Amino acid sequence: MSSLAEGFLQEVFDAYDLGGQVAGALRYGQGHINDTFCAYVQTPEGECRRFILQRMSSAAFKHPDQLMANIVGVTRHLRKKILAAGGDPARETLTVVPTAKGESFFTDSEGGAWRAYPFVENTICLQSAETPELFYASALAFGKFQAMLSDYPADTLYETIERFHDTENRYKNFERALAADALGRAASARPEIRFVQEHKTDCSVALEALRQGKLPLRVTHNDTKLNNVLMDKATLRGICVIDLDTVMPGLSINDFGDSIRFGANHSAEDERDLSKVNFDIQLYDIYTRGFLEGADGALTGAELEYLPWGAKLMTLECGIRFLTDYLEGDHYFHTQRDGQNLDRCRTQFKLVRDMEQQWDAMGAVIQKYAR
Repeated sequence: MSSLAEGFLQEVFDAYDLGGQVAGALRYGQGHINDTFCAYVQTPEGECRRFILQRMSSAAFKHPDQLMANIVGVTRHLRKKILAAGGDPARETLTVVPTAKGESFFTDSEGGAWRAYPFVENTICLQSAETPELFYASALAFGKFQAMLSDYPADTLYETIERFHDTENRYKNFERALAADALGRAASARPEIRFVQEHKTDCSVALEALRQGKLPLRVTHNDTKLNNVLMDKATLRGICVIDLDTVMPGLSINDFGDSIRFGANHSAEDERDLSKVNFDIQLYDIYTRGFLEGADGALTGAELEYLPWGAKLMTLECGIRFLTDYLEGDHYFHTQRDGQNLDRCRTQFKLVRDMEQQWDAMGAVIQKYAR
């Protein structure tokens, strides 16, 4: 895949007018889904400008036209909001560079779909929140993202990954994997299987609230990790939310919850020693403060009430997915050793248990910062 993508770069360069001569391109970033390159362009004035070129994964995204329609619509909306607030849209949101034919992406001769963005200069992308301040900065950015898109018609967006946070469907997939037990692994995961079964009704909590109209459908990012926020090099403020491939209709509590799952603990995702895996209520407090400050009153009372559920359900869902993959033979999540997906699911379920033990405290944090 890597060499194949590189072989099409000249074809991609020819499809775009990047304002000068392309001097070269190098692979860029640490992403594992799309093929990403940084292209260097020399302008007639002698400047060197950088662009991000990406070949979108055909395995992950079957309909690049729909994906790019989402991104174009959302980024145009964000540009208007940023300009109205006196900000700089060139730095505070991604800008889709059209092809020479005016299209949002280019399809190469083998059917690969490519897109281009101007490089957002003087920013850094961090892989982990090494300080509470960085966790807060990411929370502020994702909360602001919610606020600026709160009036965007979510039902006009395509589902780029079908039933991505449908926790009920994730449970059904688990049941099918358990019933088949194709590799005879169920015997080694009895406590984890029982844990999932005991939490079956939880899998319907958020979706039932959506069906009843308690929770509104929102534009959601669906991958709210720190490394999807560009930080200003000088100030370390979160200035631009990136990786918009999974922007689609969803629940705001899921975006909040996925960040908590990812960041409100200090252990590796596959930590074997569960005594080292602990939900950190202080980090939860820090993220909540930033997220609600960024959201600036855009969330409804019901959304505020259900935020702890977002944290619990995103963690539970992720654990169910790891366990399902373990039962099916580790075909979805890449593993480096036997039992790694089982260890991953155990860390998630330990975090869920910790959240349940601190449930009242989680609710109190929301009340402290709710507007």
